[in-house]
Amino acid sequence: MKQNLYNYILGIADNSLILGQRLGELTGHGPSLETDIACTNISLDLFGQVRSYFQYAAKIAGDDRTEDDIAMLRKEREYVNVLLVEQPNTNFAYTMARQFLFDVYHLLFLQELEKSKDLTLSAIATKSIKEVSYHERFSGDWIKRLGDGTEESKTKMQDAIDGLWTYTDELFHQTEADKAMVAEGIGVDVTKLKETYYKKVNEILEEATLEIPESKWFQKGGKEGVHTEHLGYLLAELQYMQRAYPNMEW
Repeated sequence: MKQNLYNYILGIADNSLILGQRLGELTGHGPSLETDIACTNISLDLFGQVRSYFQYAAKIAGDDRTEDDIAMLRKEREYVNVLLVEQPNTNFAYTMARQFLFDVYHLLFLQELEKSKDLTLSAIATKSIKEVSYHERFSGDWIKRLGDGTEESKTKMQDAIDGLWTYTDELFHQTEADKAMVAEGIGVDVTKLKETYYKKVNEILEEATLEIPESKWFQKGGKEGVHTEHLGYLLAELQYMQRAYPNMEW
């Protein structure tokens, strides 16, 4: 159970770690000062949540590794985030679409994780829900603003949704650690979130006058450590300071 719990925590935390890093790349590059600050704050929210998860993971591991080691010093195949969150900031519409498609899932997930028998995970979820509720409202509003905006903004948002849709189904795949933790009453059965997720996403897309993608072909692999080419470049930047100056503390 100890190893399964450790792996389960990584599965949760890596999503926020990688997405937080992606958003951090936008600092100073947002379309407006207010939006720039909002994206930076969302990134900081995600890193704050990640730190809580990795502190717990380090405690469970019971070896000499710290939260920093777990966050920064794993190899690419040892990260188990979904492919969605590692996709690059192609343009602002793409960034908001990626954020939105994850935020809807993230909020549903945390609302269930709050019921976990593991009091530490439950407490992290409770603390994070308020933040992620804002994240979902922020990204959802941008979907509607750009989707129901100008012809150009609508086209860019539609292209972003179409391009990222293929990564959404992986959110509901279960790893062996997931299944083990669900059986213990600790983890969230993500398969039960799928119907509600797509209902909520589709409602926002319809309000934004966007077309719901019809593609039934989906990408997967991130939860098993098989990633797109984008993750390696992201990790090179994320891990640089920790590898160049060993034993730095977060």
